[in-house]
Amino acid sequence: MTVADTVLSGPDGEVRIGDTHPFAIIGERINPTGRKVLSEQMRAGDMTMVMADAIAQVAAGARILDINAGVPGFDEAEMLSTAVKTVQSVVGVPLCIDSSTPAALEAAIPLAQGKVLINSVTAERESMERLLPLVARFGAAVIGMSNDEEGPQMDPQKRLAAAKKIVEAAADHGIPREDVIIDVIAMPIGAMPEAGRAMYETIRLVREELGCNVSCGASNISFGMPGRQEIDTAFLSMAILAGMSTAITNPMHRSVRKAILATDLLLAKDEYGSGWIADHRRETQSPASEQG
Repeated sequence: MTVADTVLSGPDGEVRIGDTHPFAIIGERINPTGRKVLSEQMRAGDMTMVMADAIAQVAAGARILDINAGVPGFDEAEMLSTAVKTVQSVVGVPLCIDSSTPAALEAAIPLAQGKVLINSVTAERESMERLLPLVARFGAAVIGMSNDEEGPQMDPQKRLAAAKKIVEAAADHGIPREDVIIDVIAMPIGAMPEAGRAMYETIRLVREELGCNVSCGASNISFGMPGRQEIDTAFLSMAILAGMSTAITNPMHRSVRKAILATDLLLAKDEYGSGWIADHRRETQSPASEQG
């Protein structure tokens, strides 16, 4: 089945996610989970690190920015709205609004300029009934997690079945197939030795049978393992070859960014190496530091 482009937009223009376009990095760093300093700043209403992370990720090649404001005990709607306004005051890329709370989405999405990506809905009935009407109302695209009430499954066929539920429910709400990106679920390779193989097979099935673009939270694959960046690097190169066109990851990790750029170049998605050369020049002129 043909996989159509998913088109997002921000103040600086469109980003197209699809087979003939460079891999779209969704920058993961504006997320207080596991980041003590960022969490403390957001609690205090200080958006200094949010701004710095937004600017640095875009400079490092993120074409979309994920924004999460899930700080326990605080008004997510207010905090997410503030984060969206802050990020769009300093960069113009499309946004991925990361929340499963309808009130937070309703408050934050209208503040975003352009067409956003909502992260995420699952194939659980309650999740689809709660969130898909919002996706449709705002004309957004959505990431669909390929798991249902049974939770994440290793079997690619079960993941495909969950993804199909989301695509069909989205269609019932008038959301076109190209606006549904399926998260094929990266699971920790250290605990589940077949996690990589299962995900690559799921990519193939979702593309062939549903005709959707696919994504994942890439750093999940290396959770709990030493040398995480090296694992993420190999994982993403293989995922792109298998047909993945976007992922939530950290462009500040040089090895990951370079692997993505090189894979695009080798798969003829970077015409005349313009992306690779531009990144090389950027590093030569102002070397970027590695950040965790």
